[in-house]
Amino acid sequence: MSSCLLPCHNQPSRSRLAAPDNDRRESEEVGSDAHGQGRPRSMPVRYRMLGLIAVLTTLNYLDRTLLSIAAPAMTADLGLDPATLGVVFSVFSWSYAIAQVPGGIVLDRLGVRTTYFLSVTLWSLFTALQGAAFGLWSLLVTRLCLGAAEAPCFPANSRVLVSWFPQRERARANSVYAVGQYVGIAFMSPLLFWTVATFGWRALFFIVGGIGVVLGFVWLRLYRDPSRHPSVTQAELDLIAADGGVVSSGASLPFSWRNVRWLITRRQVFGASLGQFATNSTLIFFLTWFPTYLAVERKMSWISVGFYATLPFIAASIGVLAGGQISDWLVRRTASLSIGRKFPVVAGLMLSSTIILAAGLDSNALVIAVLSIAFFGQGMANLGWTLISEVAPASLVGLTGGVFNFCTQLAGIITPIVIGLIVQQTGSFHGALAFIGCVALVGALSYIVIVGKVERIAPPVWTH
Repeated sequence: MSSCLLPCHNQPSRSRLAAPDNDRRESEEVGSDAHGQGRPRSMPVRYRMLGLIAVLTTLNYLDRTLLSIAAPAMTADLGLDPATLGVVFSVFSWSYAIAQVPGGIVLDRLGVRTTYFLSVTLWSLFTALQGAAFGLWSLLVTRLCLGAAEAPCFPANSRVLVSWFPQRERARANSVYAVGQYVGIAFMSPLLFWTVATFGWRALFFIVGGIGVVLGFVWLRLYRDPSRHPSVTQAELDLIAADGGVVSSGASLPFSWRNVRWLITRRQVFGASLGQFATNSTLIFFLTWFPTYLAVERKMSWISVGFYATLPFIAASIGVLAGGQISDWLVRRTASLSIGRKFPVVAGLMLSSTIILAAGLDSNALVIAVLSIAFFGQGMANLGWTLISEVAPASLVGLTGGVFNFCTQLAGIITPIVIGLIVQQTGSFHGALAFIGCVALVGALSYIVIVGKVERIAPPVWTH
């Protein structure tokens, strides 16, 4: 079966591929109107599409982490102990992981625009419903539904990345939307803590959920695939296609469990998934237990928590942007995707492992400094989606993203529970920090040893 996801025919000439960056920028700054006349362009359309997914990724992570902000007040109201709270943190990832493959199937069937709209509006409704939780079971149900609704987000982001961006810009584009994982908490924590203190934890979920529903309709109004966007010029489409972009949309391969099994056995997919498990483990700690760690282990007041909690998130925001810049720079300098995509991940995971040092420090200022370095490294390492977009078989992009995110989201299931059990059994976070650091080292080894060469995987032979 031929794929409509990659430009299989009429490939651009080598001279087009080798066009200097200045020539490319010049060509995309001038569009064509209906009469073929040149007209100035203010901003390439792909940057507007990137802005959309950056906003929605910020909302995505904000919605899943509101629980960590509300947890101290919520646990008092609902009577949750640390082990139970660990399960509540974890349950989101149960359904999130299980829904990855179905989410990839839906994405391949309905396309990015419709899938993202349904995902955003549904997850926002379930965010609001958490504010109405009256006990443990109602909270668990809404968290399960939230996880399932959010599942298509990152596979859809990966599809947007492949569709709208040439290869030379892809890591930087990934870093722009991926920074949304951090900026919501980094810059809004004081406001979020103030909302809980002033209006109560329930209002926090109602307000953010309502904003999300509105943003879902904004997405539906503004997003289109490259080949269907009314504002995109042929010059921009040519620029994207000439450097590995997938500007045409259409039918993909029918779903098959045989394809799922085959994808898992590809070393690039398996190795990147194991490495992303490690990257996510650090992220999950900061998204779930971090405020409680500062309040309980470090004995900080909630005003101090609201301030100090922002610093590691700011560091991670800088890290993810730095990782994208370094990756694309290395690709240009070395002409090697393997070096460019893997080096920032390995270096970032090594930095993440320094979180272990926080267990032996007495000074809160030094603890925050170490945690900021570790989270900066996690941000640098957050290039897994860029790598998976480079290696995914053209006709299985959505399914590959679903399989990849299912494997990596196991960290969201395992990590909160392990930390909760460690804290309950030992009365301290020391063992939890050691666990996170060791997992980061395993992830670095996975990228070094298992992933191998970064190149697009040929589709399975039975699909030809």
